[in-house]
Amino acid sequence: MTPTRIAIAGAGTIGQVHMAVAQRSPSCTLSALVDPSPAAVAVAKAANVPLFASLEDLLAADRPDGVLLATPNHLHVPQALQCIEAGLPILLEKPMATTVAQGEQLLEVVKATGARVLIGHHRAHSPIMRKAKEVVDSGQLGQLVAVMGSATFFKPDTYFDSAPWRREPGAGPILINMIHEVHNLRMLCGDIVAVQAFASHATRGFAVEDTVAINLRFASGVLGTFMLSDTAACPRSWEQTSQENKAYASYDDEDCYVISGTNGSLSVPTMRLKTYPRPEDRSWWKAFEVGVVGMVRDDPLKHQLEHFGAVIRGEAEPLVSAFDGLQNLRVTEAIADAAKSGQTIHLGQLGSEHVATRVV
Repeated sequence: MTPTRIAIAGAGTIGQVHMAVAQRSPSCTLSALVDPSPAAVAVAKAANVPLFASLEDLLAADRPDGVLLATPNHLHVPQALQCIEAGLPILLEKPMATTVAQGEQLLEVVKATGARVLIGHHRAHSPIMRKAKEVVDSGQLGQLVAVMGSATFFKPDTYFDSAPWRREPGAGPILINMIHEVHNLRMLCGDIVAVQAFASHATRGFAVEDTVAINLRFASGVLGTFMLSDTAACPRSWEQTSQENKAYASYDDEDCYVISGTNGSLSVPTMRLKTYPRPEDRSWWKAFEVGVVGMVRDDPLKHQLEHFGAVIRGEAEPLVSAFDGLQNLRVTEAIADAAKSGQTIHLGQLGSEHVATRVV
């Protein structure tokens, strides 16, 4: 099979990770890099691919089979629209837009054109998440009651110095990091219909938050709590527990989600399972049956790229569609709104005509 040629726009941190994954792919190949920055020259040279300063230059010189957009958030929608107009399938890094209004604009174009668009919520391709969802769907936990989650980690100063836009509105851990968590939580517990939040930027003092405490209500009746911080020196985050990205130190005894039901609980990603053997045994005075769910660990970015190749070739529909990406953005925007307003934001059942409402 002729390798599927993928160009990557954006030579930043995540763009270079995608480049490395593409270079190891059995079915795809990295055809070009798009980035106007002087630093991209060395990145393209090391990857032995041509460098273009803009998508216009790329399309004029060397049309790929698909484009992976790993550029700053504010460029996602205009660049996605540019690729759609050119008839190119795209893998668009999350968030799909910086605002829900922009995301809705993009979704309308996707629906009108039938464009092949995969949103880069890569944990949807995680074998760990797939196994956790299997456990939840199996009913072993009983009726779901609650979920506790965290994404607490310390981003060094260099993370912000290398990309100053990360200090400004349109960035921040709610939009950059929490949107991943929203997708995971929706995979496990269903749609989120209301949020509350407190946010602080007391530690870093940037224009965006650095720490957020969040309450969640799911359509199923499940309630959730979530602690988010990019300035907390704590390893209870997906990156520091899942072992999927070897660039991060990992801790075998830490989890970032605990899903609880009427018959037991599952801790993720250690996959520690505690359940009662019989309904009549359910009591806090009685012991759980304790075990670990068997699963494999593998790089979800690898699986995501192979899936994107299949989407480009017309062999698969996007696992995370533009509509799904918009739902995640709606929840994250509601969290930001709740933190700013001090009010509960009710989203209702998520759908194409969604409107969030505030309630004191």
